[in-house]
Amino acid sequence: MSARPFIPWPDKRLQTAAAPVGEITDEIRAIWDDMVDTMEAMPGYGLAAPQIGVMLRLAVVDCSKERGQAVRLADPEITMLGEELFDWEEASPNVPGISAKLSRPSRVAVAYTDESGARVEKKFEGLWATSVQHQIDHLEGRMFFDRLSRVKRQMLLKKAAKR
Repeated sequence: MSARPFIPWPDKRLQTAAAPVGEITDEIRAIWDDMVDTMEAMPGYGLAAPQIGVMLRLAVVDCSKERGQAVRLADPEITMLGEELFDWEEASPNVPGISAKLSRPSRVAVAYTDESGARVEKKFEGLWATSVQHQIDHLEGRMFFDRLSRVKRQMLLKKAAKR
C-alpha cells in the first residue's frame, strides 16, 4: 500500500459529513492500509478518510509509543464521554503550520465496525481518546479549529492563509 496526499483546506470535502461505510470489503481494507501508511508518513496519531479525499466514515488511530497498533474504525459513534478533560495541542496536515490546544473528554467509548465486519465497542483514554474524537470530528465535516471561539478560529485561519 502507499501514503496518499492530503487535500488542502478549505476544500469543501473537509467541511462535509462522510457517508456510511456499511459492509467491510477488501476495497475498504485497502483504503485502511493506505490510511495507516499515510498516518505513519506524517507522522501522526490518527487519520480520517476525508482528509485524503475519501468521503467514507473510516478512521485509523495509533497513539502507541512502539507504533504498529493502529485501530481501524468504520462508522464510529461515540457512546460515552467521560467528565474529566485532557488537553492536547491539535493540528491537521490539511492546514499545515497551525495548531491549537483543545480540551476534550479524557475517556470515551466508541462503537464501530472493525476489520472483520463485527460491530464492537471500545474504550479509549488520554491521547487515544483525543485522537478518536478528532477523527470523528473530521467524519462529521469539522476541523479542530471549529471547536475554538470565533476570534481564535479567525486568527488561526488568517495565519494559515499567509502560508
